[in-house]
Amino acid sequence: MWRWQSSRTMVVGIAIVVFVVCCVLPVGYLLAVSLGGVDVYSAVVLDARQRGLLYNTALLGTGTALLATAAGAPLGIALARMTLPRKALLRLALAAPALLPPYIVGLAWTYLGGSLLSDWTYSLPAAILVLSLVFYPLSMLATEVTMRRIDGRLEEAALVIAPPGHVMWRVTLPLAAPGLFAAALVIFVLAVSEFGVPGLLRVRVYTTEIFTAFAALYDFGRAMLLALPLLLLSLIVAAAAAALLGDRLVITRRTAGIRPAFLDEWRRPAMTGALAVLVVALVFPVAVLVSEARGTRSLSAVFTGSGDAIANSLVLATAGATAVVSVAVWLGYARARAVGRLGQMADILFIVVFAVPSTIVGVGLIGLWNRSGPFGAVYGTDAMLLLGYLARFVPVAALALAASTRYVPVSHEEAAAVCGAGWLRAMWRIVLPQMRLGLAAAWVLTFVLAFGELGVSILVAPPGEATLPIRVYTIIANTPPSHVAALALLQTGIILAPLALLGAAVSLRPSARARGEVG
Repeated sequence: MWRWQSSRTMVVGIAIVVFVVCCVLPVGYLLAVSLGGVDVYSAVVLDARQRGLLYNTALLGTGTALLATAAGAPLGIALARMTLPRKALLRLALAAPALLPPYIVGLAWTYLGGSLLSDWTYSLPAAILVLSLVFYPLSMLATEVTMRRIDGRLEEAALVIAPPGHVMWRVTLPLAAPGLFAAALVIFVLAVSEFGVPGLLRVRVYTTEIFTAFAALYDFGRAMLLALPLLLLSLIVAAAAAALLGDRLVITRRTAGIRPAFLDEWRRPAMTGALAVLVVALVFPVAVLVSEARGTRSLSAVFTGSGDAIANSLVLATAGATAVVSVAVWLGYARARAVGRLGQMADILFIVVFAVPSTIVGVGLIGLWNRSGPFGAVYGTDAMLLLGYLARFVPVAALALAASTRYVPVSHEEAAAVCGAGWLRAMWRIVLPQMRLGLAAAWVLTFVLAFGELGVSILVAPPGEATLPIRVYTIIANTPPSHVAALALLQTGIILAPLALLGAAVSLRPSARARGEVG
């Protein structure tokens, strides 16, 4: 069915072309222009100021990876190896901070620290703390998945001759180490790629310099040269993380065997720690925004004044999520059905493209589309924002949908083919209906990410147009804090609403309690 003229080849081929044009070409163009320029030597051999920026960037990434792993890995172990009450709901709540735009958490931190910790609010350690509160769910979820893949019979055998703590240290953690380290590398890349938090907390890193060079100084050449070291660093680290993860990205079925409960004696401290992390990472920032927003005289006036930005964000995020899933579903299908090195190479490519810093993606899109001809007709329109969403989120959506496709047996397609059904009909009537939950989850995830996207949007947005993230970020300096907090709270509410509905559905299911106790 993979013949050149088959419908499957044509559909997947079109999806691959869209992926290359939207996701790969901007980065490739930026690399080609930078490496082909006469000043490339100055981009690779850094001066003292640039070395300081790179040092701050490396500290930001390393500190965030270590702190997020220190918070997330124990939570992942608890979710995988302990019998906790309402585990599904707890997992959902603990994962919620990862959906919040980092600059929203940073904004809450500035309101809190402005009066209590004024000397420490605008600093590199503060930026590390804020990003760790946002990214720890990545380590938590990766750790849980890794732990569930470990055959519990190995731990049960070790418990015969060793105490639980020794088994955890000498058996379980070494088996889980590749997944933990890969998650830490991904967090490192995301932290060094972050633009909003360092800019908000006045921490000078490479991403803020790239934005300043382009948006403030209008120096496209300097922006590209500054982007090169950070781009190379992100690509190398992301490739290493993808190689460590291997097929874990799309194969999520649990391993056969028992899951020992030898850590249940620590269940109460683990539950206390989980609730403490949840309060600090989610409840506290939202409470700070609520407290600050109460100072505004008229919420309706604030929302009315930003009505265009709110409407633009909702429309563009909806259109962007639909476009991303429409492309990613075929890429995910092709990845799930690929075998051997081809599939692993696809995983590496997806992770590497997703790890490219958003400001670099924005500069690449501008360089590629800001020209005469058909490309120039797109530049300066809202289509640039949609291209930015495609460039940023198609890889992660494709990985998620590849994992969902894995749950649809190939035998179902083969049976349909034997009965004479074409591939498109088999996909529409058999495969996609079985993926409906995965498709809905991928759409909601992409919508949430697009609704909070800042780094690319602030660079490629047409003149006079603004999304809600751009509106919030640009009015911080000259607008009453209560107004900014109200808009940030609205954005947070829209982002968390789908998660709250999912949590309500989980809690209302008859088997939710039993599923939470054993899942």
